[in-house]
Amino acid sequence: MSQEQTRTIEINGVKMDVDLRTAKTVETYKVGDSVKVLVKKYGSDYSSHPGVIVGIDNFVALPTLIILYLTDDYSGSLKFAYLNANTKDVEICPQDLDFLFAEKESVVERLDREIAKAELALQDAHQKKEYFLKHFASHFEAGQDQ
Repeated sequence: MSQEQTRTIEINGVKMDVDLRTAKTVETYKVGDSVKVLVKKYGSDYSSHPGVIVGIDNFVALPTLIILYLTDDYSGSLKFAYLNANTKDVEICPQDLDFLFAEKESVVERLDREIAKAELALQDAHQKKEYFLKHFASHFEAGQDQ
């Protein structure tokens, strides 16, 4: 291959020749585009996650892409990343649409578990409030007589 048609890139000490004739470049993103999100974890470790651009805040001073991404940790939760000129430790690149990162049912099941957990926490908070009002009401009423 001639030098004009290839570019050598290095990733983690591995050099690769990229054929620029078939390389894909993306210059614009829009809401709904699938992306890969590279997020810094600890120290110098990074992790890559599938995501979707869900919004663009067109602030005058700092336009920001809002990206919803799925973590691949034990919880498999959804998180947001906000990408702008001041963002550190987050990058995006186009996502290959042929790559299936998770089954829809699996993600919905994980989200249903998160909802159930949050509903239990809410129910617990309501019960604590009722217990407080029932058992401590006399304490506050007694304090008002003085």
